[in-house]
Amino acid sequence: MENLDINYLAIVVASILPLITGFIWYNPKVFGTVWMKESGMTMEKAQQMNPAKTYGLALVMAFLIAFALWPEVMLGGAPGEAHGAGGDFMTFKHGALHGALMGFLVAMPVLATNALFEQKSFKYVMINAGYWIVTMALMGGLINAWV
Repeated sequence: MENLDINYLAIVVASILPLITGFIWYNPKVFGTVWMKESGMTMEKAQQMNPAKTYGLALVMAFLIAFALWPEVMLGGAPGEAHGAGGDFMTFKHGALHGALMGFLVAMPVLATNALFEQKSFKYVMINAGYWIVTMALMGGLINAWV
């Protein structure tokens, strides 16, 4: 019998990953300067942010994403494949693949659709979609490996 109990600690820890990844990804030395230009963000506008509200709600949204990733990385597969604790597919690599697929097949089309109507650039879409593909890969990998 498969052990399919939800590991809430893994989901909570995975929820922190978007903040860490975002700190690196949107750093001015990586994509931050280009993202600010493409999004129309200014330093003055960025400084008007309420950090407690923004980061608090971002953490809640990240928890929802991690919770939605759990069944994607933990369930399914071909008949006879062992999932759950001790299963053949309980690896970081396997979870990262499924997380990246969710980023590519769900997050990217959502972001691209919004960007089309907002008349944002292709560069803007690729920076944001790339962030979510990488972040969801890390989240999926952590959730899948932490059994």
